[in-house]
Amino acid sequence: MNCRVCGSELPDGAMFCGECGSSVTVTRVRRRVVADPRPSDTTIVQPLPGPAVAGPNFPVRADVTPVVSDAPDAPALPDVPPVADVPPVADVPPVAKVPPVVSFRFALSTGESVAITGSGLLGRRPITQPGEHVDQLVSVTDHSRSVSKTHLEFGLEGSELWICDRYSGNGTVLRPLGGRARLCEPGRRYRVPRGTRVEIGDHYFDVS
Repeated sequence: MNCRVCGSELPDGAMFCGECGSSVTVTRVRRRVVADPRPSDTTIVQPLPGPAVAGPNFPVRADVTPVVSDAPDAPALPDVPPVADVPPVADVPPVAKVPPVVSFRFALSTGESVAITGSGLLGRRPITQPGEHVDQLVSVTDHSRSVSKTHLEFGLEGSELWICDRYSGNGTVLRPLGGRARLCEPGRRYRVPRGTRVEIGDHYFDVS
């Protein structure tokens, strides 16, 4: 049995080739070479002449005249005293890279503007459930009480914002910029791109 990649002879029962390390079940695939579509910016230079240094591996070229210098020998350098041992520098722990904080902003119809940098609840008087933890609570002033006390939940997933209607009385409607309005199903998370208007009862907020 021979390797399908390098052709080396394999012993019976071998699973990998001892020469190239390929699996005995691998199939050699011919890769297609795609030409680089970018214009070439390489400068073509003339090939250098052959070596002109005498030595065991480099014979002197017949067309090169060796240069003999008649300059006096350079004076010998003075002896330099050895440098005293320098104590090693203490190892400095590497500085941990702080990931960039992705933030959004809610521009409420009541005039307030709130920066969003984590999870939270929004409503007239939002409150967490037992055992629930959020980063911030956003209160909406609504004397008509069209906005529920805990109207919706929001959070960040990577670089995206999501909201989730918390079974509010009047529901939550998403109006993306240039898109169609969508009524949020309670308990389901929806990604909210920047520029979306979120309607909550008689009020709304714009996401930026």
